[in-house]
Amino acid sequence: MLRMSSPLPFPSRWLAAGPHRLHYVDEGSGEIVVMLHGNPTWSFYYRRLIDVLRREYRVIAIDHMGMGLSDKPQAYPYTLQTHIDNLAVLLDNIVPADAGINLLCHDWGGAIGMGYAVDQPARIHRLVIFNSAAFRSSRIPWRLRLARWPFLGVLLIRGLNLFARGALCMAMARPDRLDAETRAGYLFPYDSWRTRVGIYRFVKDIPVHPRVPSYSVLQTIEERLPHLAEKPMLIQWGARDWCFDREFLAEWQRRFPHAEVDVYQDAGHYVVEEAGEQIAARLRRFLATAWP
Repeated sequence: MLRMSSPLPFPSRWLAAGPHRLHYVDEGSGEIVVMLHGNPTWSFYYRRLIDVLRREYRVIAIDHMGMGLSDKPQAYPYTLQTHIDNLAVLLDNIVPADAGINLLCHDWGGAIGMGYAVDQPARIHRLVIFNSAAFRSSRIPWRLRLARWPFLGVLLIRGLNLFARGALCMAMARPDRLDAETRAGYLFPYDSWRTRVGIYRFVKDIPVHPRVPSYSVLQTIEERLPHLAEKPMLIQWGARDWCFDREFLAEWQRRFPHAEVDVYQDAGHYVVEEAGEQIAARLRRFLATAWP
């Protein structure tokens, strides 16, 4: 029933990752572009970019386990390393081993995508970074701290769906830009306590201190980022993001001083939603440049 009424305007595909299934979009042909979403979005977030880029590229957009139309097992190791491993399983199965990959990363997709990239640097052609991080930070906004509190966090996220619903306001510089159909599209996969398990586990897995299982994984990714220093990078940043603010942008620029950067002053965390038309044009120019 879920698949038949999906608001995603592309055919759905699934791949087994152990006993569970990953959902993904695979559109177009040509050089490969892989799009990685964050929390609490899903491949729907990239729908307009997919539609534009599929005319010239093969575009793959995954739904991380527990998110979007992928399976949502209740007893599952929802950790950064597991999501990286799932991405590797997907790409190993559907992308030729000698094909280069252009990675687009937003939110948690930054850590997941860069985790894959530092493991497979030879496969990476270009990197596109939206508001995200792939390095440690002790800064965590109070809204995320609240969502991590025992009992209260699970009630707010899984019971009341306030994380996904709240993001439609707090992750946008101009929430009024979202019509009712788009709002429903973002919330579509998260309609019950069980289907919100991935959202909650992503919040619990934020690696803010060494006791979090994914802290050491992120530390290793951070230490290996110099392996990607010569890769062409494009940063597309929403200026009005209360979570991944300009300090995170500055850290990306410090680590990748050659990166091309565009800052969208009238966009928030959901920068692709709010500045999608400009970003699509910028991406086409960036992807068309010769790969070194």
